Amino acid sequence: GEEHYNCISALHKSMRGSDENASLYWLGRMLEGGEDPLYVARRLVRFASEDIGLADPLALTQAVAAYQGCHFIGMPECEVILAQCVVYFARAPKSIEVYKAYSNVKECLRTHTGPLPPVPLHLRNAPTRLMKNLGYGKGYKYNPMYKEPVEQDYLPEELKGTDFFKEWKT
Repeated sequence: GEEHYNCISALHKSMRGSDENASLYWLGRMLEGGEDPLYVARRLVRFASEDIGLADPLALTQAVAAYQGCHFIGMPECEVILAQCVVYFARAPKSIEVYKAYSNVKECLRTHTGPLPPVPLHLRNAPTRLMKNLGYGKGYKYNPMYKEPVEQDYLPEELKGTDFFKEWKT
């Protein structure tokens, strides 16, 4: 019932708050209460990107490995895998930078009026002669061919200068 959601919320908030003891308690309460370990593992995958993100990019690898480990061996053996992951997450630095930036992208798309801007011609793939003749791919700079970063626009003209990592204003 509702306690299912209350416990996962408490686990998330304990890890977010870097409280490894509380995190283990809520994990134990869920697993000992019969919770599906794969449900917990799926939530950890989300947590890795939403709450830890780029502060520790290996967190997502840890979460996916925990999910796979739980899938392979099941309960009760997988409880230690989940416990390790939960403690790792509680101890990990946190960053919601990517989460917020992607939320800003979604807000930009939702609030856009009219048709969305087209993909700039230089960013379009040109697998046919017709597409090349229409200008697809013309002027594109293939970054690996340059020693230094190249100056090139990747957003549509209407969004030039937009920084989704800053607060989005509608």
